[in-house]
Amino acid sequence: MDRFRSIQVFIKVAERGGFAKAARELAMSPPAVTRAVAMLEDRLGTRLFVRTTRSVRLTESGDRFLADGRRILLELQEAEEAAVGSHAEPRGELRITGPVLFGRMFVTPILGDFLDRYPMVKAQTLFVDRVVNLMDEGLDVAIRIGDLPSSSLIATRAGSVRRVMVASPEYISKHGLPQRPEDLPNHRLIQSLAMGTSQDWPFQENGKSLSVRLEPRCRMNTNDAAMELTSRGWGLSCLLSYQIAPHLADGRLQTVLSDFELPPLPVHVIHQEGGMVSAKVRAFVDFMVERLRADEALN
Repeated sequence: MDRFRSIQVFIKVAERGGFAKAARELAMSPPAVTRAVAMLEDRLGTRLFVRTTRSVRLTESGDRFLADGRRILLELQEAEEAAVGSHAEPRGELRITGPVLFGRMFVTPILGDFLDRYPMVKAQTLFVDRVVNLMDEGLDVAIRIGDLPSSSLIATRAGSVRRVMVASPEYISKHGLPQRPEDLPNHRLIQSLAMGTSQDWPFQENGKSLSVRLEPRCRMNTNDAAMELTSRGWGLSCLLSYQIAPHLADGRLQTVLSDFELPPLPVHVIHQEGGMVSAKVRAFVDFMVERLRADEALN
């Protein structure tokens, strides 16, 4: 077995957490998978997995080699695709990440249209409300909301969203409407931890920053949950404009403290830097950016 194939086998075992599961996906026998990993360990001179009767987990060396192995295979694939030519038909597996709700509301329908246009492409998504490392996770493209730190990633701006305080009409009728951010300590507050964990909630007044230290009674780990509780009239919450757009449209929620909103957050489509960007990545980034820029909810 060549070394690239053995790296593929190793990565699959690490991702699936077991030799039998990896064997099924690779259409190999479990002994063949075990031999491939053993040969790789012999060649590297280190153990990559700790094996017990109940589990398989990466060693410290295995964890480091997983990131390197993904990078090696990605660069090999990009080199092969680049050799075919920049105008080659997009093909292969495309791995995409983005925030959970944004992925469901925007990326998913656009991805479906993209796959219809390019039948040689397969796709896998990782929708999570955290920033993931493209190289470490073996990902091709990410959609990120917010200002980006300096990095070697290529970022294309595709729109923007607003941070919006919202409450239901029922809550406002029962508890009143806050007039200024300083009024919020007197209200029931719901914090989405996906939006941040700080107790200092930022606002803006006449172009100047304004921060209010708050202690929400309810802190929820997903935007979905915070939005659901807010729409049921329990309290106020700060969410992103695209997340609550359907609730604003049907009257379940309304905006609060609009005069104190922060500047909009940019939405970027990013991918790794390099001259050998594959046809599938190039096509998907162009397709996604064009569609997002045309969406009124992001402008």
